[in-house]
Formats: sequence, C-alpha cells, structure tokens
Amino acid sequence: MNVMQARPAPRRVLVIGAGPGGLATAMLLRAAGAEVTILEKEDQPGGRTGAIRRDGFTFDIGPTFFLYPEIPREIFAACGHDFDAEVELVKLDPMYRLQFDDGRMIDATADVERLTAQVAKIDARDARNVAGYLEANRAKFEAFRPILQRPFASLRDLAQPDMLKALPKFRPWSTVDGELHRWFRNPDVRVAFSFQSKYLGMSPFKCPSLFTIIAHVEYGFGVWHPKGGCNAITAAMARVARRMGVDIRLSEPVERLKLEGRRAVGAVTTRGDHDADAVVMNADFAHAMTTLVPDAARRRWSDKRIKSKSYSCSTFMLYLGIEGTLPDMQHHTIAFSGDYQRNVAEIDAGKAPVEPTIYVQNASRTDPTLAPAGHSALYVLAPVGNLTGGEDWAALAPAYREKILDRVSKLAGRDIRPLIRTELMFTPEDWRSKLAVYNGATFNLAHNLGQMLHYRPRNRFEDIDGVYLTGGGTHPGSGLPTIFESARIAAKLCGEDLGLPGAGDISTTLPMEAAE
Repeated sequence: MNVMQARPAPRRVLVIGAGPGGLATAMLLRAAGAEVTILEKEDQPGGRTGAIRRDGFTFDIGPTFFLYPEIPREIFAACGHDFDAEVELVKLDPMYRLQFDDGRMIDATADVERLTAQVAKIDARDARNVAGYLEANRAKFEAFRPILQRPFASLRDLAQPDMLKALPKFRPWSTVDGELHRWFRNPDVRVAFSFQSKYLGMSPFKCPSLFTIIAHVEYGFGVWHPKGGCNAITAAMARVARRMGVDIRLSEPVERLKLEGRRAVGAVTTRGDHDADAVVMNADFAHAMTTLVPDAARRRWSDKRIKSKSYSCSTFMLYLGIEGTLPDMQHHTIAFSGDYQRNVAEIDAGKAPVEPTIYVQNASRTDPTLAPAGHSALYVLAPVGNLTGGEDWAALAPAYREKILDRVSKLAGRDIRPLIRTELMFTPEDWRSKLAVYNGATFNLAHNLGQMLHYRPRNRFEDIDGVYLTGGGTHPGSGLPTIFESARIAAKLCGEDLGLPGAGDISTTLPMEAAE
C-alpha cells in the first residue's frame, strides 16, 4: 500500500496593522508561501495612509505626496499583479508651488531649464547651481541605494564596502541646510531645496545631510497623484492581498503579543487568540511596544529607553470641504513662514509656531472624484511640536484654527470660512488618542545620526525572536518609499527565517531608473 508523504503545514504569519508597510509585507510573504492574517484596529485598511470620507468629500489622512512609484510597481509584480492596473497615477507638473511670505514663488518642476528660470526669480547667481546640485544628489542617491535596501543589524554593517564607498558623499558632520550652503547663498533658495526634511518631521537645520537625496527622488522620479488620493494605494494593496488569500481582519485591535520566553508565538485581540510562527509589527513602534509587550520582555527597547528617544514633529490638520473651486491654487502649495528659522525653532521646542508654515493640498483641481461637483477638498497641514512640548491643545486649537484659516484665505485670495461645508480638525493630541501615535509624533522616531541605520529599531526585532518590524519607526525610516522598502526587508528576513519556498524571490533591490 502506498503511503502518501504528509506535506508540512504552511507557516503562519500575523501582521499587526494594515498600513502600507503591513500590507506590502503581507503580500510578499503570501507570495512566498505563508498563510498571512492582518489584524487592524480600524474599520478600513490604510492606517495613516487611509481615507476620511465626509459628506461626499474624500481626504487622505496622512501622506498626500506620492513619490517613487517604481517600488510598489516591483512589489505588485513580485506578487503577480500590475500596480498600474490597480492605481491610476497622474504626474504633476509643476510638482508643487513654494510660496514665500513676501509674495515671491517657485513652481517646482523636474524640467531643469524651467526650474532654473524659477530659481533665477529669487536669485540669479544661485540659479546657475541648480543643475549641478541636482546631479550631485543623483550621484549621492545612487551611492546610498544599496544601503537603503538592506537591513542593519550591528556596527559591522557600517564597515560593508558599499557603506565605506558612500561615506564621503554622506558628510555626516553636516546638516541638510549646511550642505545647501555649499550650493546656494540665498536663504529662500536653501529653504526651497530643504523643506523636504519635513517629510521626515525634522528641521533642515538638524536633519543629517544624507537626506538631500529626497530632492533627487522628487526631481528624478517625479511627484504623482493617485486618483482617489494616496489612500487608493493602500486600498489597492488590500484588494490584491485579499485576492492572494490574505485574511484581513478589520476592527480587531490587538491587546497584547503572546510570548513564550523571548519568542513571539501569536497575538491576543479583542476577539480571541491567534497563533503564529512569526509576527510582523506595522503599528506605530513606540506606542505598540509600550502597550502590547511587557517592559520586562524588552532589553534594548525598554519603556525608559523609548521615552528617552527623540521624536519627530507633529502636525495640526484641517480637512475642509468647501463650496466652489480654487483654480489659482496649485495641487500642492507650501506657504513658508516669514521667519522660517524661528518657525522651525518653535517646532523643535515642542510648541505651536506663532507664525506657522502651512501646506495646502487642493487636489480637486486634478482629481474631481474627491469632492461633489463644483466643490473642493482642501487638506491643510501645519507642522507643530509634538506632545513633549506641553502645549494644551484643547485650549489652543480653536484660536490656532483661525490662524490657519487666515493663512489659507490669503492663499485663496478670499475668506474661505463662508465656503466651508464640512470640516475635521486634528491636533497632536488627536494623533495620540485617535490613531495611537506615540507623543503625537506623526513621523515616528526622529532621523538623527543616533537613530538611523543600526541605531534604529531593526527590521528583525532584536529584543523578541519571531518579531519583524516595518513602517516609519524602523530602518530605513519614514515616508512611503522607505516604508515600502522596510516591508521588502522585513518580508525577506521573515521569509528566510521561516524557510518559505519563495523567500529567495523577495527582492530588496531598489529600481535603478525612473519609468519613461
């Protein structure tokens, strides 16, 4: 009698959080052969890249700039799906408008000749250095490409050949603003090429000079708008993940990890127990560790150490559905404070700036699906200090709302208050209480030299076996492109450790070229 050989049971992976990192990791691990369940506390996937829908208007909760679509294209392709068949992208040109307090402006474009002419309106001498600056950052990005695509587990990783080759371009003793001093004398021009450090929630006067490469990601690969908003990306990922067989459980918050010694063996939710061979954490790192894992189970990342770390800024948000259109306002506008250095210093001190810099997205001019006919969906963000600064946001918020509306009205050329048909406000306290963001720091751990590479929480979590980290709180850092890259790193480590049959097919190689 023939006896069929029993197949080994498939490996089971739990993913905590259905944000972009968790969804991408789930897709890749499922494609590699794991059984994957995602546990999400909210009633929709997406996390901070989800949607707010009110009265016929759609707003992104968090990210609105979509950069570097080549990475999600590769993730979808690795899972047998076509990203561009799932998400409709519109390339923006100009990418955004930079509005200075005195009325001058720069319409940023990837066309170097046009960009140079824009900068010349601010400073003709500095304009001559634009092309050279962009080329230098292209070379820096290429040097750091392999560093952003692999895990950092110890100091030894700093001695790898690719790291040693890239270090001269890193200039670790310098900041983003310091690096820009080498190219541009005019402070407004430096602001125009350094505000991107706010994508990381950091000041350009403190952010390491490495992050001037964000300018290349914008100018080399473009700024895109996904139809429906950036939330359409995570919606597409959830849709594809379900087709692949990933079990996405919404409205099921995790209460704690299940541990056996120093190994994670599952999670307990409000609905029951889930056993697993591995757990991927996509929740806000500091919040999740201090609430889901006992302090005694964490040696390196204890509650005390987590509390001692530096965190990014927070944001004050207004989501405004207004009657009418604003044809003179660009899709993306950054309106700088008249005293930008003071503005940044107040944020670093944990305060609400007296004269805030604001960012306004008027995406309805590009995408009419976001608002009822004849209306506009405005997303307004002001960087502010996180909750360590001690601001009383319950008392401060109403007056701060008026201050922000004054600035938006100035950009719109009219008072927008009578036009508001729906509105939602988020303060740093709301980020903490409603979206479980530690200290209300919307961009996670700060990206200073002491909190990068192997000093950042590692993608294979060093304190608990069987736990893998993805998201902005781990290596390589915040922002959608790097979060997607953290997912590829975490998925590959997890897949290899579990011996998944398709683990070798999980690529962590960043795309070389922008798509034509």
